[in-house]
Order: sequence, then structure tokens, then C-alpha cells
Amino acid sequence: MNLTQVTYFTLAGYFETRVFKHLLFLILLCLYVFIIVSNVLLIVVICMTRSLHEPMYLFLCSLFVNELYGSTGLFPFLLLHVLSDIHTVSLSLCFLQIYCVYSYTTIEFFTLAIMSYDRFLAICYPLQYSTCMTFNRIAILIAIMWLLAFLIVTGTIVCSLSLKLCGNIINNVYCVNYSIVKLSCGDTTPNNIYGLFVTMVVVFVPLTLILFTYVKILKVCFSGCKQIRQKAVSTCTPHMASLLNFSFGVCFEVLQSRFDMSSAPNILRVILSLYFITCQPLFNPLMYGLRLSKIRHVCKCLLRFDM
Repeated sequence: MNLTQVTYFTLAGYFETRVFKHLLFLILLCLYVFIIVSNVLLIVVICMTRSLHEPMYLFLCSLFVNELYGSTGLFPFLLLHVLSDIHTVSLSLCFLQIYCVYSYTTIEFFTLAIMSYDRFLAICYPLQYSTCMTFNRIAILIAIMWLLAFLIVTGTIVCSLSLKLCGNIINNVYCVNYSIVKLSCGDTTPNNIYGLFVTMVVVFVPLTLILFTYVKILKVCFSGCKQIRQKAVSTCTPHMASLLNFSFGVCFEVLQSRFDMSSAPNILRVILSLYFITCQPLFNPLMYGLRLSKIRHVCKCLLRFDM
């Protein structure tokens, strides 16, 4: 059986929820609505408030847009299948979802890396910061970041489309590229090589940049005054929390797809595979909205005005 004969995939990660089907649907729907409302609110707040037109908040705006993009690539699909008794997905829709989820992941890592570099410049080189991080440079960085992510994931899709498949069962609740690669009955060496390249570019390069910048920031904090330390803590804490939350979520998904976890409860495997793309879009607006005083102040003023 080659790829031209495979017209659909069967998602084997779903299990019978019986009477809890509609309750689960309602919980997921509420979660999705809250993600949309919270991220859109912060995007509007940043765009409409002139005092927030600073590099850090513009990068945050890009991050919140990505949260909407990633969650929209999963939640409507998930909501549909929770209510359905047949869990199949067409070939084209499956690869579209892979494209959305993987580009979301890539953009997330790139954005977190750029944000750490922004904090490094703001804390370590405050006098040169305004000249380094101009609006045009920020716009170019964001555009390159998104474009590069789309190009990288396009390469992943092209490699997978060239495979000859010997099956169509994916052991997950959504489409995962590595699960399709494992269905191949041909040589997957090009896919594995490209996968290693993507892992280096998407994960290790951003994490290396983040580690470098935070080492420099810590050195400045230890040698600087109390005001510098307070500034670093207030702006870097949400970033580190977001990075750790997302990295652990991605790590869970990678480990689950690479190793045999059939002995683990099915519900645990589902939760671990969905964690990074369901919790991160909720975690970021809550973390940044509550921790960053400028955003918190504007949100309070809006609520008072509405009341």
C-alpha cells in the first residue's frame, strides 16, 4: 500500500467516554473559548495602548497570535471527534493539522528565544537598547521567525508525502508526523536526517540562545543594584515559566511518540500528548497578564470602565 492508496487515517487514541462524552465536549469548548477570549483581549490591549508599543510587548503580541493559531489547529478538530463515534481523518486534513501544530511549536520556540534576547539587551545594555530594538527591526524579526517556521515545516510535510505507507492507523487523538513515518514500509533515512536537522534548528539553537542570554542576565543581576534585579525578576519570571511549561509539554509528546507507552493508562497518554498545545495557549495570557504590571494595569482600567 503506497501513499496514493491511503485516503484517510484512523485515530486510535480515542476511547469510549459514553455518558461523559458531552461533558468532555463542554469542558474542551469552555477551554477553547477562554483561550480565544484571553489571547484576543491581550492582543487588543497591546495594539490599542500606546504605552505598550515597546519591543517586549510587541513580541508578546506575536506570541499571543501564535497561541490562537496553534489552538485553532487542534481544538475544532478535537471537539468534532469527541462527539463522533468514527475517528477517521482525511489525508489532506491530517497533513494540514500536522502543518499547523508543528509550525505553532516552531514559532513558539523561536519567539521565546527572541524574547530572551530582548530581555538580555534591555537589562545588560539599557543605553543601546532603544537604538538596537527599533520598530522596523522588531517587525523584520517577527516576519523572519514566522516565515522560517513555515518553510521548515513545509520541508517536513514534503518528506512525509514522499513515503510509501503500509498502514493508516495513528495511535493518537490528532495527527502526528512521526506516527505517519512509522507507518512507512520504505526507507525513512531522509526523514530521520531532516528530523534531526529540524530538532537542532527548532529546539537546541533557541534553547542555547536562551541559556546564553540568561547566564549574561544573571551575571549583571549579581553585580548590579537592587533595581536591576527587580526589573530582571519582574520581566524574566513569566518568560522562564512559559519556557519550562512548553518545553516539558513538548518533551512529554516526543517521549510518547518515540517510546512504547502501551503499559501506561490511555487517558494519561492522551493528556500528555495534548498538554503542550492545550495548556500553553491558556498559560501564557494568564502568566503575562497577571505578572506584567503594565498589562495588568491596563486590563484593570478596562474592567473598571466596563463596569
